[in-house]
Formats: sequence, C-alpha cells, structure tokens
Amino acid sequence: MAAAALDGIKVLDLSRVLAGPWCTQILADLGADVVKIERPGVGDDTRTWGPPFLKDAEGRDTDQATYFTSCNRNKRSVTIDMATAEGQALLKKMAAQADIVVENFKTGGLRQYGLDYESLRAINPRLVYCSVTGFGHDGPHASRAGYDLMIQATSGMMSITGRPDDAPGGGPLRVGVALTDLFTGVYAATAILAAIEVRHRTGEGQHIDMALLDVGMAILANQASAFLNTGVAPERQGNSHPSLAPYQDFHTKDGAMLLAIGNNGQFTRFCEAAGQAEWASDPRFATNTLRVRHREVLIPMMETVTRTRTTAEWIALLEDKAVPCGPINNIAQAFEDAQVKARGLAVTLPRQAGDGIAQIVGVASPLRLQGTPPVLRHAPPALGQHTDEVLAEMGLDEQQRAALRDAGVI
Repeated sequence: MAAAALDGIKVLDLSRVLAGPWCTQILADLGADVVKIERPGVGDDTRTWGPPFLKDAEGRDTDQATYFTSCNRNKRSVTIDMATAEGQALLKKMAAQADIVVENFKTGGLRQYGLDYESLRAINPRLVYCSVTGFGHDGPHASRAGYDLMIQATSGMMSITGRPDDAPGGGPLRVGVALTDLFTGVYAATAILAAIEVRHRTGEGQHIDMALLDVGMAILANQASAFLNTGVAPERQGNSHPSLAPYQDFHTKDGAMLLAIGNNGQFTRFCEAAGQAEWASDPRFATNTLRVRHREVLIPMMETVTRTRTTAEWIALLEDKAVPCGPINNIAQAFEDAQVKARGLAVTLPRQAGDGIAQIVGVASPLRLQGTPPVLRHAPPALGQHTDEVLAEMGLDEQQRAALRDAGVI
C-alpha cells in the first residue's frame, strides 16, 4: 500500500463530541495514527446521542448511536481514567511520543491532571497542541462552555438563516448540521498542519487556540463584510441571496427546484429557454444589481413560468445551456444521485469488535489527493477496542494491563 500523506504522525486525541473529533478524523483519513482517549465505561458523549442507533447483524437497534460514527473512523479507542495518577502517567507517556495533541476541555481544565500545554511541552517540546473551546482562552467569556447552537445564535448566524419574521414560518433557524463545530474542526486541522510545517523549520511545536466563536464569526463571510463596510446588519431572507438574483428555490409543476444564476449570460440563456427572451432586455433586469433591486417583480414573474414544467423537465431543458439548475433533494435522494454514486461518497467499513455490529457505513473523505489519497483503515471503534493493542505497543505486558484494569484505570 502506498504511503499516506501523514504516515508516521501520531495524534493523541483527548477531544469529544464533534469539533475536535472532526479535526482528528481529517488527520486520521490522511494517514495519521490517532489514538482516541475515552473515559472507561462511558466514552465519548456522542456514543449515546441517539436515536438513531446502529443496527446489529440481525437488523436490531444496538445501544450505540450513529452520531459517534460520523467523526471517529480511522481511530483507535483506548479507555483511560485521567483522574487517576496512573492514568495521567500513561497519557504523559503517550504525549511524549506524540506529534499532536487535540483537546476540547474548558480553559484550564487539563491543568489539574498535568495535561495542559505547558506541562506537556516540558516533556515534548516538539508537540503541536491544539485546544478547542467555545470562546477561546482569553476575554470575559473564556470560561463559558461552548455548544454549536449557542455559537450559531451568538455569532449572528441564526439571524440570517430562515425566513423573515413576517413570512409564513418566519423566525431565526439553526443550520441543519452543527456547522460551527464542523468548520472549527476543519480550521483546526489546517492550523495543525501549518504548525507541523513550522516545526520542520524550527524543531519546535506550539499551542493552537481554536475557538468556536472565532470560527462562527469568520464563516459569516460576505454577510460579515457587508455589515462591517456598510453598518447595515443583514436580515433573514429565506433561500434568496442578498447579492444575486435569481438565486433561490422556485416552485415547479411537481415540487421545487433550485436556480443559481450568477451572471447576465446565464440569465439570458434561462430567459430564452423559458420562452421569455424579452426579460433579458427589460431595463429592470439588465444586470444582476438591477435584478436584485427589482427581485419583488422578477421572482413572481419567473414563478408563473417555472410552475408550467416539472423539476425534471426544467433540469433537462437547462442542463446543456450552462444554467445552474437542480433538484432540492432529501438526504436519501442525494445518496441515490448518479454523481454521488460515481464519486463513491458512501463507504462501508467492516468492524470486528465482537459487539454484533458487522459494518458501519459513512461518507467518504472529500480530500482527493492523487499521490497520497485518504486511507480507510478502521471503522469507528467500539469503546476501548484498542486499549490492549496500544498499551502493548507502549511496552506494558499483559500482567501490567490486567492490574490497571483491576484498578479501574483502563
């Protein structure tokens, strides 16, 4: 098997729930050896965040939630009680041999165990240590716990998601996945890889302070820049775009479709295909800026026409005219999409943990490196599945492991 991009990189994963595990799964997919530390008998919170639950070989629900599997593949699970002196000693030994530590405890939460950055840096100066918190390590809210929903609300994301207050179904909405957690994981992985590159030059590791709030503000993107440069706070406007038109959902004869028209050429070609060529020369719609200003006129006119064909008919009509148009799928329909299948985006991994779960299905890594592609080595692990394996690699014999297990350390 060809070498993976991060072969030889060792990651000690002290994180749980989503942002940290999402980061370490990215590193694991790229070939890093990620050892996930979990509390004996309990494990990551998301192991019990169900329903839905994984099925056993007979199709019956188990007690293991599907949530955990979304962000923990390619990792080895080791159960260690870090509240014990013996557990702390094991984790320090692991950190001494690691390249990267990822943790998402509250600010200062690991100091009592001697597992904070300064303590581990003294053991391993080359260590890249990434902390993920809700609000960062300084500022008046640094001690607060951070959850994705809270950050979506605090950052303003919910103020621009959903329909206007005076529209049916209006009001603030969260994004349908934990967007801030996921982006924090991606940003954290990016920062870690940058720190590893710096280490190549300096020989020194460093501390990375990742905050969900910082990321939540950053991913406001064009909406943030609009406010910062005009002083006007954007508002919710459903599926329409603040700066483009027509760029939204439209009713069709049998449901709905999405049009994402981003320039004048696309608009002209849509109008011609729809039998409304005169719209393109209408002075109210001649440019994107004018279409945005007159969207209250344009969109109802377009809806009258889009309702005359089915979604499939519109897609067939526009596909060869370079007019962005597509269905609004549910997730089941998305996984049936021919392009999704062609890209192999659903992957099945066998699991041999003796817990009755024969395989776990997940979404493939989107990182398509030609020379060093992601590798799928482990299904999301059962709790403590690799404890003996990892501790044996550290030099602990069977008798020593048994003594630690009897003492409740592992």
